[in-house]
Order: sequence, then C-alpha cells, then structure tokens
Amino acid sequence: MSRNASIRSFLTFCFVASPFASTLTLVAAEELSSGGRPNVLFIAMDDLNDWIGCLGGHPQSRTPNIDRLAASGVLFTNAHCAAPACNPSRTAIMTGMSPHKSGLYENGQKMREVLPDVELLPKYFSRHGYWSAGSGKILHYFIDAPSWDEYFPPKESENPFPRTLYPAMRPVSLPRGGPWQYVETDWGGLDATDEEFGGDWLVSKWVGEQLGQKHDKPFFLACGIYRPHEPWFVPQKYFDQFPLDEIQLPLGYREDDLADLPPSGKQRGPNRYFAHIQAHNQWRQGIQGYLASIAFADAMVGRVLDALEQGPNRDNTMVVLWSDHGWHLGEKQHWQKFTAWRVCSRVPLIVRVPAGTPGLKEGTPAGITCAKPTNLLSLFPTLVELAGLPAHLGNDGPSLVPLLKDPKVDWPHVSLTYLGDPGSYGLSAEDWRLIHYANGDEELYDIVNDRYEWDNLAGRAGYADKSQELRSLAPDSFAARGLANEASLPRLDWHTATTANSAPASQPEGQPFDVVFINNGDSPVELYWMDRSGTPVLYSQIESGNRRRQQTRQGAVWLVTDRSQRPLGYFSINARSAQAIIPRVVEESND
Repeated sequence: MSRNASIRSFLTFCFVASPFASTLTLVAAEELSSGGRPNVLFIAMDDLNDWIGCLGGHPQSRTPNIDRLAASGVLFTNAHCAAPACNPSRTAIMTGMSPHKSGLYENGQKMREVLPDVELLPKYFSRHGYWSAGSGKILHYFIDAPSWDEYFPPKESENPFPRTLYPAMRPVSLPRGGPWQYVETDWGGLDATDEEFGGDWLVSKWVGEQLGQKHDKPFFLACGIYRPHEPWFVPQKYFDQFPLDEIQLPLGYREDDLADLPPSGKQRGPNRYFAHIQAHNQWRQGIQGYLASIAFADAMVGRVLDALEQGPNRDNTMVVLWSDHGWHLGEKQHWQKFTAWRVCSRVPLIVRVPAGTPGLKEGTPAGITCAKPTNLLSLFPTLVELAGLPAHLGNDGPSLVPLLKDPKVDWPHVSLTYLGDPGSYGLSAEDWRLIHYANGDEELYDIVNDRYEWDNLAGRAGYADKSQELRSLAPDSFAARGLANEASLPRLDWHTATTANSAPASQPEGQPFDVVFINNGDSPVELYWMDRSGTPVLYSQIESGNRRRQQTRQGAVWLVTDRSQRPLGYFSINARSAQAIIPRVVEESND
C-alpha cells in the first residue's frame, strides 16, 4: 500500500470513529450562513515533529485526539515551518512576515526589538471586531500584552506559563555535559496527576472554560500547549504507555547518514547532545520521554476539543492545529532542532472549517489530506480570508483557502524554511527538497523515493537541472539579521588567562549568531579565535571603548590579548547572542 493510501485508510477509520465527523454534515451554522463571523480556535504545539498517528512518523506514538481532529478536517502532509527554531517560526506565524524579509532568524533575537511596530495576528482580529484571548506559549517566552484582550496567566505578567510541577532535584536522567547543554534537556516520569502537574493542564482548563461560554463577539482563542518541548517531565502514567524495553529508534536514523553531505551539512549534523546522550546510554530513555510528552500533550488537546464539542461554539468555530517546528532524535546524528532537514522543517498542520464560513461557505470536508507544499507563514492570510476580513497587506505567504477548497488544485508555490544565517534555507516542493547554504553548498533529495533524505543527489550527474529549477524558486535577496539591543543581551563570563594554553580549544557546533565584544579597558586589545586544535587565530583589534559584533557559534572560545599578544582572558560561547565585556581591570593588571 502506498504512503498516501495508508494515510487515507487511517483517516477513513478515524472519520468513522470521530464524534466530530459523525455530525459534521448536519452542521447548519445558522449564525454563519446569515453573515456572522466564525470563531477561531488556534492550537499551537511546541517542538512536535511528525510523530503523530495520522502522519506516521513513529509507530509507537499515541495521538488519538490530534488524529480525530485530522479526521474531521484537512491534514496537510507536506507542511513546513518558516524557521526551525521557536522564535523565528512563531514570529513569522504571528506577523505573517517571512524571516528573509523581517530579519528575525534566531531565538536570540527579541521580536519587539527587531519589529517594534508590527501588528500581530490576534491584534488584527481584535481590531476587526473579535475578542482575542490566549493561554500558554504562543510567542517565544513572552505574551506581548498589547496584542491581546485577555490572557492566562494575566497578560501584564508577560509570562505565558502557569505553575508547573518539576522535580526538586535535577538533572534526573541526563547529567549536564557542560555549559553548552541546555538545562532543560532532561526527562522522567512524575508521581503526580495531570491537575497536580499543572502547566498545559491549566492552559487547557482555561481555554476549555472560554469555549464553554457564549461570547458577545466572535473570538480568536489561542491555546499554547508547551509539551513536547523540553524538559520531558510529565505524569508517570504517560511514561507507562511506552515500556522502555519496547522503545523503537527513529525510523529516519541511519548511522552513516552524513557521508554524502557537503561541509555545511556535516557542520549542522552531529552535535554534542546526541553524542552525550549515547555516552550515558539515554537514547531510548530520551525517545520514551518524547513519546510520553507527546501523549500528554495530545491528552491536553483532547480536553480542549471536548470542551468545544460539548459547548455552544461547536458549529461556528474554525480549528487550526500546528507545531512550530520538528525535532531530531538522532537522525543525521543530531538532537534538537535548528536544521533544514525534513525531520526538522516538516510539521503537523490541520485545519477544520465549519459550513457557512465567509471565506469557505461549504466548509472543509472530513478526512482529507493535502500533499502540496505549504508553510505556517500562510496561517495569517488564510484565517483572515476565511473570516471575511480585509486582506492584511503585510503577509508574505499565500492563503491556503484554494487548497481547503480543493487539495489537488494547481499550486504554484514552494515552502521555504530559513536557517539562522541569511541565505541558508530548505526548500520543499511537492516531490523534491533542496537545502541551500549561504556559501553555495547544497543537498538535493527525491522525497518520493527517499522520505528520510538519506541519499543526497546534489552534484550527481543528471540532477543539476533539478537543483537549478528549485534554486530559481527561492528568494535572491535576504534581509540582514535584525540586531538585538546590546543592553538586553546576557553577559558571558570573563576567564582570566596568563598563557595562550589557558584558553581551551573551540568545539563549535550549531548555527552562527552574533556576540558583541566590548572593550572597557584603557588600551586596544586583540581578539583571537581558538581553533579546534587550540591554536589562536587573530580576527581583529578592538580599540579602547569600542565594540565588535562577531559572528560565532556555540562552543567557540575567544582569547583576548594586549597589543604584545600577552593573554589577558577568554570567553566561552554559550547557545545564544551575548555581550562579552572585556573588563578595565585587565589593563590595571598590566602595570
């Protein structure tokens, strides 16, 4: 049976079993057919790849609630994020602006510093007569209070997370490998009920309460489910669904998968996380934690869908479910995100529209899949068109309404996922994928015959035309990375050094980002990168009182010397943009 046939068969089963689907054809939607506005239920998942039943990403995943939603609407099987990181992906969704135009490419940038005046999706709906409310993580660790009418927790807090239970002593499962390791990379079952755990349970409770009420206005209601974002701590009953001795490795894993990659691909492949997890025999435990967190998140989605189903807004509410990006669990020797490979760019996207909706009078059919290349960047214009609101001129993505009407309609668009360095991207067509790096390195994959991107065809005889064809569909210009306010950046620790050997060798990994070196001393200093062998490589001189914005990567080490090349100190680079302040005391120590 073909892959698409398998999905259709699965969705047919879900359609028959789904309480949503069973009455979908009976929806009268009198309020909508008389010209009313539809409500919007906007469900965001965090770090969820294709490990859901209806996408078949992992045979052990359990997502009955997400699957029943897919069975009642349109499932996009070739949907991709605008960027493989939370901040740029969510910013693109909520502003409708592509990273290559906004200049917001990375987690370390602050949206309101780069885009101080841009109007967000909930504000646009509010300005056009909607009550816009939300709960949980929708933006990257802040709420943006002016964009919402109401929020839980209160929008004035700018903290989107309700109380959440975590272990008293951490780490639980994975020892810290060093300052490079994200502190939340850890997992384990909790002796707690869902209610005691809080977090997403409280989000689903609040959102469910809003769905259970009649409202004076149509609503735009956002529900941010944080799991399966790290840390993977959820109640033990979700771990119990996945016995450790039965855990299967990712379907897309192949040990030699980096062999045919160009240098830029190999640079983004292996990272210290995966090697560290393997060294501590925690690979299957990590997969178990991810599966358990997905199962928990799905249960919270189920609570929200049940509240909608049982409340007064069922027949006039559009439902959209999406994840901000995918996640590696060893594929390409990588753990986490930040890559342009399909395992990281491809995301769940489900849309269900009731009959009578202004932009789609017939509503969406149940249990339909669409394989056309789509992007989360299209959510803003799609919802605006469906609601019958004036088009938002700042949107870069095409509306998905033509595909909701006919999933097989001629679709001239490709989907682009932008990496952290301008000019690097992954391009998804219907049957092909091109990964292009800013230095010209490329990867080409035939995803019809190579779902997991194991066989890089770039540079092989007979494939140059295909690469050129896809490359011609990408932008030819890219906005510079929007600069963060230096004062808002965290400070790196200064380590005193008396010899060059005092500074360790660099072990760089991941995507590049900027660090601002600020010379607070009274004399010029010289800045050296410590290469992988521990040899200093001169980059620049920084005059007293001056600063240098330097592109670097996590794990890099930068040595500072005086003009006579005498070592003064060094900085070890963490996982995001920062200030590296060279202290004045350095100069005093030279007297």
